[in-house]
Amino acid sequence: MVAATLTRALSSRERVQDTLSEHRNEIVSLLSRYVAQGKKILQPHHLLDGLTEVMGENDELQTLKDGLFGDVLRSTQEAIILPPWIVLAVRPRPGVWDYVRVNVDELAVEQLSVAEYLEFKEHLVDESVKDSYALELDLEPFNASFPRPTRPSSIGSGVQFLNRHLSSRLFHDRESMQPLLDFLRAHSYRGQKLMLNERIQSLSKLRSALVKAEEHLKKFPNNTAYTEFEYKLQEMGLEKGWGDNAEHALDMIHLLLETLQAPDPSTLETFLGRIPMVFNVVILSPHGYFGQANVLGMPDTGGQVVYILDQVRALENEMLLRIKHQGLDIRPEIIVVTRLIPEAYGTTCNQRIERIGGTQHSRILRVPFRTEKGVLRKWVSRFDVWPYLERFSEDVLNEVTAELKGQPDLIIGNYSDGNLVASLIAHKQGITQCNIAHALEKTKYPDSDIYWKKFEEKYHFSCQFTADLIAMNHADFIITSTYQEIAGSKDTVGQYESHTAFTLPGLYRVVHGIDAFDPKFNIVSPGADMQIYFPYTEKQHRLTALHGSIEELLFNPEQTAEHMCVLNDCKKPIIFSMARLDRVKNMTGLVEWFAKDKRLRELVNLVVVAGDIDPSKSRDREEVAEIEKMHTLIKEYNLNGQFRWICAQKNRVRNGELYRYICDTRGAFIQPALYEAFGLTVVEAMTCGLPTFATCNGGPAEIIVDGVSGFHIDPYHGVSATERIAEFFERCKTDPSYWDEISNAGLQRIYERYTWQIYAERLMTLSGVYGFWKYVSKLERRETRRYLEMFYSLKYRNLVKTVPLAVEESVNGIEEKSTELLATNGTTAH
Repeated sequence: MVAATLTRALSSRERVQDTLSEHRNEIVSLLSRYVAQGKKILQPHHLLDGLTEVMGENDELQTLKDGLFGDVLRSTQEAIILPPWIVLAVRPRPGVWDYVRVNVDELAVEQLSVAEYLEFKEHLVDESVKDSYALELDLEPFNASFPRPTRPSSIGSGVQFLNRHLSSRLFHDRESMQPLLDFLRAHSYRGQKLMLNERIQSLSKLRSALVKAEEHLKKFPNNTAYTEFEYKLQEMGLEKGWGDNAEHALDMIHLLLETLQAPDPSTLETFLGRIPMVFNVVILSPHGYFGQANVLGMPDTGGQVVYILDQVRALENEMLLRIKHQGLDIRPEIIVVTRLIPEAYGTTCNQRIERIGGTQHSRILRVPFRTEKGVLRKWVSRFDVWPYLERFSEDVLNEVTAELKGQPDLIIGNYSDGNLVASLIAHKQGITQCNIAHALEKTKYPDSDIYWKKFEEKYHFSCQFTADLIAMNHADFIITSTYQEIAGSKDTVGQYESHTAFTLPGLYRVVHGIDAFDPKFNIVSPGADMQIYFPYTEKQHRLTALHGSIEELLFNPEQTAEHMCVLNDCKKPIIFSMARLDRVKNMTGLVEWFAKDKRLRELVNLVVVAGDIDPSKSRDREEVAEIEKMHTLIKEYNLNGQFRWICAQKNRVRNGELYRYICDTRGAFIQPALYEAFGLTVVEAMTCGLPTFATCNGGPAEIIVDGVSGFHIDPYHGVSATERIAEFFERCKTDPSYWDEISNAGLQRIYERYTWQIYAERLMTLSGVYGFWKYVSKLERRETRRYLEMFYSLKYRNLVKTVPLAVEESVNGIEEKSTELLATNGTTAH
């Protein structure tokens, strides 16, 4: 028997080198085709199309495509062409990268470091510039000693990995348990000791007290109230927080005894998640119009607002439940901090405080953007907020401290601006910080890093990408809705992964920005508000009183400011889409697909709910361009009769019934975005039972099991997308049960994975585990945060100065009016 031997996997450079030896002529031909295109970036499909052309009809070359070189090309995310050189950025698996340079004239192959690759790529912008001393951002040395998983399948399961690491670390020896004891002794709430008192000074005393408490509690029935044994436990050294009755207190004591005896990852996570740690939460979402009514569809205002309001309701319920089970009489508070906008356009965005419906102890706190001239009165785009955020963070900290009469236990940032503000506050106060990106703009705008100067006047990406790097590295933990947000898929790069290495020529190079394998990443998927979004089959809950206004929206032949075009055949199924009207959401793309597909136009009507119909009503430059394009498409393809355009609808309750009404027509929901970080409307539609077709780029690819609980469509291939939609409706005509099959499978998928209850339970557990991790690793993290502080001060603050401040339409008296308005709403400008 021959002994098995271990062989080293070949690097990308070795694979290219070996293929050159075996297929010299073919490789030269292929690479020459690439180089002949001149200086540019080639995308994956360009590379594979070139390989197919070289192969032609020669079947013998199939081995080239199926062999090592084919693997390299299929794994290449981009190729930089600078004749006679071609550099391949190879991604053999998610989170892992190689860089290979080939001189086509000399057939020389070499491996490049990240820094060498970025420097080479910069020559696309200016070949004459060679800066050997460009600023390089490299966070890897600070994280070298930190534990992290190595398998792509472990990405996004940070807390499970961290628990394994912590349990093995605690098990190392008896003294390793000391941080856990110190952590428990540190707990208090407004001067009231929790968990342990001064009687417990050592691990041995802790073990002894737990054993005695266990024996004492076994004498009581499970439902015995904590007050019956409170003083006895206090004499032993145990304070409130163990449980509200004998059963819950015994459970906690058993968990800690098991952890002290033989730490187990699952036991440790459960114990840390139940410790009373989080009573006051601050959630930051500065940009857009944040309110509970009449805001959806306004500029920069969409799914993020819905997400946060639903998050708050679920989170408060979970906090109340946990506090009850902990046996505490504490009122939790959640404050959503956003921007106060004096020119509120009929919304509540000019009110300082607003209670959140469906909650007992949660509210919105609005703080204005201020400059030396006073309060900024009007809305500003999310791309233009950067000059206001530092002062805003200082004002927020003052206001929140006053509201809570102390500091929060957890701070949650949302999007780039909210995450930066969360970082500034958490850095100053030492608060546990959670980040939620929702969408990182870098992946939505191709080549927005290398050609950042072309985007700068409109988008100010230099500020945003810098803020993103600071915030994602400062956070204690990061929540994403999907795996794809972190590390993409086999063929696509994740949003966070795209920040691993990139360059902004003339500013700085990111040699190591963020690691997709970092255990701070956790996938925690949201759901839909099931009070609003529920299956169309639940007839007893249907809001039939709204059907008149819904039919008015869909079928009223009169052209108004709210809807445009008519549906001649109201009996046809409706394919429906609802989103902001911007380029990435691709609503005009969907309309164009529909317009060009004669078969689909005969089968169904198309209804889109998006933006304003009148471009003069929009203050968003990108939306204006999309509105104008929509009008052009309507005229060019004579869509009137088969298409209905409805302006943005801000009534969530009616929107929920609108989804169900579309179900009644046996229609479908279409989500055509070029990229979608998660896809809340996809979850909403599926929760109502509406068969859904959604982009294959981003979160919907994980929400939907293709062909089972819905369908994936490629937004870059509209013809194949409309063919798939048409095939579905043709099949439903011959087999109506097929529509029910997809509808029911979509509902089942939601119930298994996408509910707010699951989300809230997970978020609270994460807060406990990462709170402990922050406590035991605080010295190790300090170096990273000092580095980020320097990067913020020396680079970000200078970049912000290049962003113009908003110009108020009327200057005279603005400061006085702003101060008067704020005073009326209960605050003053500081």
